Amino acid sequence: MNAATTAAPGVPEASTRTERPQGRRRPQRPAFWRHRTLYLMAVPGIAYFLVFKYAPMGGLVIAFQDYMPFLGIGGSPWVGFDHFVRLFTEDTFLLLLRNTLTISFMLLVFAFPVPIILALLLNELRGKYFKRGVQSVIYLPHFLSWVIVASIFYVLLSTDGGSINNLIVDAGGDPVPFLTDPDWLRPLYIGQEIWKGAGWGTIVYLAAMTAVDTQLYEAAELDGAGRLRQSWHITLPAIRPTIIVMFILAIGDFLELGFEHMFLVMNSLNREVGEIFDTYVYTAGIQNGQLSYAAAVGLFKGLVGLLLVIMANRLAKRFGEEGVY
Repeated sequence: MNAATTAAPGVPEASTRTERPQGRRRPQRPAFWRHRTLYLMAVPGIAYFLVFKYAPMGGLVIAFQDYMPFLGIGGSPWVGFDHFVRLFTEDTFLLLLRNTLTISFMLLVFAFPVPIILALLLNELRGKYFKRGVQSVIYLPHFLSWVIVASIFYVLLSTDGGSINNLIVDAGGDPVPFLTDPDWLRPLYIGQEIWKGAGWGTIVYLAAMTAVDTQLYEAAELDGAGRLRQSWHITLPAIRPTIIVMFILAIGDFLELGFEHMFLVMNSLNREVGEIFDTYVYTAGIQNGQLSYAAAVGLFKGLVGLLLVIMANRLAKRFGEEGVY
């Protein structure tokens, strides 16, 4: 036997066999195709925003025109920034700005914390069925339209047979004009916003609380922390990013209070404290036919909201939060 080909005892023989070259790997399909089902599910949402949010933005061009429906956008004369100059120089601008900012600030102070407080309270409930029942009760007003909400409060607060005023009269007092007194408009508006939207807002915070590590609560309980301290030092810091995001979104709607709600609770007696940009757009554009001027008011609201979102987002990032983008 040839010594060159004989391996020493205990030493494995070197493989003289050459490996077969592997074939080319099949190219991976693009991510779009691999996740085509998810993209298909997103099509209705994308179509909604394209049709009802982005496409109508093309009509903002009439804010710089003296728009006439019979001439159309292409034939209406251009007036530049005349409508914006009119908006800022009219006496109604300060009234609209004051009412809108006052109500928006009251919503941030009184309405924004309510869903957080409700979520913290619901998170402490241990009875599964009782917790679900409470959630269903406080979620229910969200599914009611503002027409129904305004009608319910009208039945309760009307001076002509309203349930609350009937109790006041039976107690020896005088009927209170809740629906017509200007001093009651803003509290009534804030109360209806809280009653209708607070329960639904708790869903976001309850979902954020499910991500909190339960071992943190167990460790805090061993250290002698009560439920209040656990909520303050564990739950609230854990959902702080969610609170920041919701606050930034609320800041973006600072001038966007909504037309329907205020239109239903406002009347000729309390209009001085209830007239906001949304109702003014309806008055100027629909009732008076000043479509270009109404478009200019709406564009002003949108730009202010955009600037507020950008400023709030940068401020959040400066303090170490993620923000919305």
